[in-house]
Amino acid sequence: MERRDFLKRTGLAAAGTLLTSGGVLALDKAKEIRPGNIPRWYGFNLLAKFSGNQPNRKYDEEDFALMQELGFNFVRLPMSYWNWSKPDVKKWMDIDEKVFLDVDQAVNFGHQYNVHINMNLHRIPGYCINGRGLEPIDLFYGPGKDKALEAAIYHWRYIARRYKGIPNGRLSFDLLNEPPVIPNESYARVVRALVEAIREEDPKRLIFADGINVGRDPVPEIADLGLVQSCRGYDPMQVSHYRASWVPGYTPDSWPKPSWPFTDKNGKTWNKEVLRKEKIDPWRPLMMKGVNVHVGEWGCYKYTPHEICLSWMEDFLSLWREMGWGWSLWNLKGDFGIFNSGRKDVNYENFRGNQLDRKMLELLQKYRT
Repeated sequence: MERRDFLKRTGLAAAGTLLTSGGVLALDKAKEIRPGNIPRWYGFNLLAKFSGNQPNRKYDEEDFALMQELGFNFVRLPMSYWNWSKPDVKKWMDIDEKVFLDVDQAVNFGHQYNVHINMNLHRIPGYCINGRGLEPIDLFYGPGKDKALEAAIYHWRYIARRYKGIPNGRLSFDLLNEPPVIPNESYARVVRALVEAIREEDPKRLIFADGINVGRDPVPEIADLGLVQSCRGYDPMQVSHYRASWVPGYTPDSWPKPSWPFTDKNGKTWNKEVLRKEKIDPWRPLMMKGVNVHVGEWGCYKYTPHEICLSWMEDFLSLWREMGWGWSLWNLKGDFGIFNSGRKDVNYENFRGNQLDRKMLELLQKYRT
């Protein structure tokens, strides 16, 4: 779709940023951030727009206040386009702008509490790591992939134009969540198209791109685009996702009770040095090219014994600190988080009406610097 057609269809004014219910979106004098020199951001994923099943669910100001109080400075917003559109080719270009008032509010909360906002399309037209087959056309495969890419471009154009001019110190974009196991060039084709569209609307916007193979592996083919690359901290899955029913192939008897270090059913032992070799070192060549790396998601599900969880987390945290990588835990409140995680082996502390895992919090705080 040509840019002039996009502007006509969306009705977005050429003057730039929209108004929110509370006034103009924050356009402050925050330090301008450039690719290759981002701060070491650390924080959490917030899930109000994650599923697409509750489009009217709002971001909670308390979450931003808690992050500021506890010393964190980054929030990733994984969002499903189903919140404002439909998985229907005939309706892919329809956007319910009212839903974005909630996102506007999150951007303003970030400004108010000095927390950087990273917007991610966890479900983009044509692709989601969860329920990929629910999309009418696949973004990466098949004769309709160009149609899916056109829709994906359209949604990112809308977002880019809506938030144009907000400093990179306050706001960045993360193109899509956890691309599948595909040839690097197939992914690079999509990334290049999305980046080009965003930069036509907002040339200086800071953009993240997830690593390939579900975020695990670097993508040298896009190193020239001036992006941050986002990796994951979930391996080995038998430790981080013990008893997680949504993991493909998992059954209650298929994974042993986790330990750390951990030896899997094939006899492979995982420990800190294996994490360094397999999950850190492959990213070094990318960093030598001036590409920043950030851990967009990581964490440990509530059924992994707490002390094992913390030991595994500390090994990753210490490695990331060595590399200067920031991170965002999945999530703040919930099964992976520091609040209200529902673990049976934690002595929770009541904190502002929430059940706080103090040991996990203090571990995260230890590795912020």
